[in-house]
Amino acid sequence: MKFVHIADMHFDIPFTSLNSKENLGEKRRLEQRSALKKVIEYIKQKNIEYLFISGDLYEHEYVKKSTIDYISNLFNEIPNTKIFITPGNHDPYIKNSYYDTYNFGDNVNIFSNSYVERYEDEKVNIYGMAFTEFYMNESNLEKIKIANPSKLNVLIAHCDLNGAKDKEGMAYNPILESKLNEKGFDYIALGHIHKNNLENKNRIYYPGSPISLGFDELGEHGMIVGEISKDNFNINFVRLDDRKFEEIELRVDDLYSKEDLIEKIISLELEEKNIYKIILLGKRNFEINSREILKILVTDNILKIKDFTIPNYNIEELANQNNLKGIFVKEVINMYKKGLCTEAEYQKAIEIGIEAM
Repeated sequence: MKFVHIADMHFDIPFTSLNSKENLGEKRRLEQRSALKKVIEYIKQKNIEYLFISGDLYEHEYVKKSTIDYISNLFNEIPNTKIFITPGNHDPYIKNSYYDTYNFGDNVNIFSNSYVERYEDEKVNIYGMAFTEFYMNESNLEKIKIANPSKLNVLIAHCDLNGAKDKEGMAYNPILESKLNEKGFDYIALGHIHKNNLENKNRIYYPGSPISLGFDELGEHGMIVGEISKDNFNINFVRLDDRKFEEIELRVDDLYSKEDLIEKIISLELEEKNIYKIILLGKRNFEINSREILKILVTDNILKIKDFTIPNYNIEELANQNNLKGIFVKEVINMYKKGLCTEAEYQKAIEIGIEAM
């Protein structure tokens, strides 16, 4: 059995974190389309029999009908490939959703219940389930029993392996990996986690998101392709995203002005297509305004600058000086001890004050 496994495309996600650069969010939405087109072209070239989509194909709240039309038209280009979709927490199978109302074509099978359903094919039995609301605190995956162990058996699910509840006390179809591994599936195609886990040896896989959605999704992104039988198991990762989100740590200990810092950032060897976050570390010798520096930089692929530096001052020595600096520092320390400012405000006040003096 030859298959492609994708998940977490999140079509029409707003990309609010990318809006600091003009049109970057819109570019990423076009690159989402390009990624799915690459999937379809790969399936055509390799005569892939099955496409597994493990949830969050689109954003229920934001998706446009034109986007659904685009997806459906691509599906129509591979009529001999059987497509299986398990709706996730961002695209649940609910009343009047596109899964409920739209005709995706005869080769598209959409699981529509929160309990596990089984599709029986000549070569393989395919099990799946759907999110039917935006949260799923209890999983029905533990109740699965394979009907015919002699056949290939595949499970498709959007779930959180070993997952805990979020800060609102909600969960996303949580199940222990050990419990899922006991079921005896030949392949388990998961979605929900945006980073792939190809190092897993339990045949339980997340492909990760096909394209990175932000700096919490560093590295390469793509799809899993596989060819398996009862005797052989072979899977590989195929990259789909031409861009990577990367973080670069930059120390500022030997820099003494805004101009020095800008020159050092400009001198970095950056790949044109990638998107970068610069993380400033060390002891700073001048006040750093990250937003101002970001505006001055002419490069388009540095999206964020995060300042985690600390002032290059010995606070105790400054406080013991018998001059205006010493008086100022002691006053700020007293304010901090009384709880009138945060530690960050306290450090910033000393930095600005000392620099001014």
